[in-house]
Parts: sequence; structure tokens; C-alpha cells
Amino acid sequence: MVKIVQSATILGLHAYSVEIEVCPARGLPGFTMVGLPDTAAQEARDRVRSAIISSGFKFPREKITVNLAPANIKKEGPRFDLAIAVGILLASDQCTERKDLRSLLFLGELALDGRLRPIQGAFSIALSCVERGFSGRFMIPQGNGAEIGTVPGVLASDFTNLREVVETMGEDALPERVCLTENEAPPVQIHLPDMSDVRGHEIVKRAMEVAASGFHNLLMAGPPGSGKSMLAQRFPSILPEMSEPEKLEVTRIYSIMGLHEGEKGLVQSRPFRSPHHTCSDVSLVGGGRKATPGEVSLAHQGVLFLDEVLEFRRSVLEVLRQPLSDGKIHVSRAENHAVYPARFLLVAALNPCPCGFLGDSRKPCTCSELIIERYLSKLSGPMLDRIDIQLQVPRLEVREWNRPRPEPSKSIQLRVEAARSIQRKRFEQYPFSSNGIMDQRATEKFCPLSQKARRELELVIEKEALSNRAYSSILKTSRTIADLAEAEVIEYDHICEAVFYRSLKLNP
Repeated sequence: MVKIVQSATILGLHAYSVEIEVCPARGLPGFTMVGLPDTAAQEARDRVRSAIISSGFKFPREKITVNLAPANIKKEGPRFDLAIAVGILLASDQCTERKDLRSLLFLGELALDGRLRPIQGAFSIALSCVERGFSGRFMIPQGNGAEIGTVPGVLASDFTNLREVVETMGEDALPERVCLTENEAPPVQIHLPDMSDVRGHEIVKRAMEVAASGFHNLLMAGPPGSGKSMLAQRFPSILPEMSEPEKLEVTRIYSIMGLHEGEKGLVQSRPFRSPHHTCSDVSLVGGGRKATPGEVSLAHQGVLFLDEVLEFRRSVLEVLRQPLSDGKIHVSRAENHAVYPARFLLVAALNPCPCGFLGDSRKPCTCSELIIERYLSKLSGPMLDRIDIQLQVPRLEVREWNRPRPEPSKSIQLRVEAARSIQRKRFEQYPFSSNGIMDQRATEKFCPLSQKARRELELVIEKEALSNRAYSSILKTSRTIADLAEAEVIEYDHICEAVFYRSLKLNP
């Protein structure tokens, strides 16, 4: 008789239900799996057989066929081991069949001795199922208990081994792991590098405050040792705290990639990703055979820092243009298609030339104009247009090294959160919540200029021959500067500051 056990698989960011159908039949003993299992899923045959025997049960000496339905969706990974084992034990009458079996969803990898190992993506599976209205119970390894327990509205029972699962199936009430509320969850101490560690660079810090307040991308150019990387590493400390929906989004991505430390609950701090310049376009935006998320998705709701951005291959940098504009990335492969969120703040740092000392007051540049031109050409005009704030980071003078400790990140963060609050209220009826990602219609509506400010902006556009995208970028940045000043209308001073943040000249 066919026995059906519920499980789930992941495609992209979301989970889909999978029915594990187990059919014992007369014939030579064998174990066949169908339903597009990948190599890791197919190897469940040996893991399940050994785990059943090691747990004190008998493996049926029959022809067993296991179907992973629906059969047209690729099944990946070892997360079906527990469901397959329970299905086989049900089919051989070694496990009690509960009346609520269809409302139990089994997830877990089996060790050869019957122990249950945690799986990747458990949080994402639980969140997707709850969002679709699943009201049953998850039967999971103990290693995934804390992770799934942070999903609002989830019901779960966690176990250490296969025998424990089978014995529990015969009991009237299943053990319950209740979702942790915010008050019950263990406190997580987050220690981020602080802006008070950075002496000097007040102009750059102000630019970073504006970038954080309006979700504007940032480019810093300066000689080696000027503090670009140090400033970038402290940028997350002035960003607003993540909201609960943002925490769920980020945790879902990290769970799929196996980067989520489940015992710590939801991801609390905004991501900071800093890929090496040797990375490929696939590792940056996502893809590969399984169409997995890339660095741009791992930086979702956080910061993507490209240090020495001109050392990246131009083709790698160009693939950033679409996620910078859309806030998401489409990954298409022969077997899979997925859409991953990629709403990140880009922070890029570069040396102005290959030797790094072009324009430096202490050390002369040794590069020719041709070498500098070839070096700077890696960053295209369309890519630069997507970076709202571009500024020089000069080398600090010696007298600035011993200045009193400057303003801490918390003080800057409070001003940033106040500006973000203004923007959230402004964009209540829009699909965005920050000035930096306003569309053209919203930019025209919410960026009123005083007469003096309008004249100044028109003069700058004509003199510098800026593109329409650059014009829109200056308007958005000036809107954020006005929000920090709690001003309704964009004034002359706001425009001048925004124009200054576009004054970086990347040429010899």
C-alpha cells in the first residue's frame, strides 16, 4: 500500500511542498527513487537504509519505489531523508500512522547511525509554508529548532534521531517548540566598528550620513592609507535598525546559503559584504548550475563594499547596473529561474591611478596619462551615473591624528533614522521608502526647488553637460539633505551640497 509523507523543497527564495510516495511491492529487493532527485537526494537510499537498521528497525526486503512528487521539479539536497525513512517505516508497519499525518511536514538529513542532522534553508521553508497558510507541524532536527522557532506563527517539534521521531508518532501529543517572541528570544549583542574611531574626514562623514539617510550609493577616491576602507567598514553602524520584515527577508537569504546561525534567531545587523576583486560575475550577482544568490543578494538591506573597485573586471562591474536600478536580480539557467532581492547600498573605493598617488600632496604620481586613462575606463559612465555621491578622500594631516575622539555612530544614526522616518511617511503610498530609489514621477512631485536653487542647478547641468540620470541623482540627494535639515523646500544650500558630492573628476 502506498504511504504518503509530506516534505518540501526550495526553488529560489521560496519553498514548495513535496509529497514523498513510498510503494513497497513484490519482487527482488531493491530501492528506486524517481521524481528528479539530484545526486545528494539520490544518495538518500544508502543513508536511509543504514539509519533504519542502526535505529533498531528492519529494512523491508521488498522492491521499494519512492517518488518525489511533483515529478517535474528538481529535488536537491538531503532534506528528504527523514520523510523517506518515515514513509518506509509506515509502509512496513513499523511506525504508527497518525490521523494528522498529512498535516506533518518532515525535514532532516539522516546520519548512518540514525542521528538527525540540520539542513540548509529550514527557515526559508518554514516561512514560505506559513505565508501560504500552512497550519500543520514541522518535524525537524534539533539543530534547526531555534532557527524555525523564530518564524512567526510556526508549530514545530524537533528531534535528535530517527527512533525518537518514530516513538513520538505513537503518542497522542507531539512535543512542541513554540515560536520565540521578541521578549523571549535571547538578547544578541552586536558590536560594530564605530565612527568615533575615525579622526578627521568630517566632510566624508557628512557625505556618509547623507548616503545612509537617503539610501544613496557612495564612491570614495583617494590615495592608499587615506582611510577609505576604515570609513566603509563603519558605514553599517550609522544605518537605521532593520525592521522585522527586513530581518525576515535577510534571514531567509542567509538560511538558503547555509550562512545563518540558527541558534541566534533572526539576523539582527545589516549585512556588510566585501567580495574580493577576483570574484566572477556569477559569484557577485548569483547563478551557477543551481541559480543560487550572489553577493548582491547577500548584501540585501545592507552594504556591498567594493574595495579597489577598479581592480574588478569591467564585465563584473557592468552586471551591477541592473540590480542597482531594480533592487532585484533575475537569475536564469537551463534548469532553474529565480528572482532574488538585491536592494543594497553600494560603497566603492578606488585609488585615482594605478600607483595611487595622483593628486596626492606628499608623493608624486608615476603613472602616464595613457595608463591612468586605461585604468579609469573600467568604471563606465552609466555605472557612475548610478552612484549619487562621489567624493575625494584626502590623506589626513599629522595634526589631525591626535584630535579628540569625534562623534560616535549612535549620534549620527539618530539623525539618519529621523530623516528615514520623514521619507517613510512621505512614501506611504509608494513601493519604495527612501529618496535614493524614487522613480521619476515621485522625484518631480517631492523635490520642489526654490527659485535660487533651480537657477543654480540649471547652471551646473549646462556647464558640466550632465545626463538626465545625473540631474535626477542631484535632486534626490538634495531632497535627503533637506530632510536632514527638516526643510520642506529644497534651498540653494541643499543644492550646492548635493552638487559638491558630484564634483569628483576621474581623469588625469
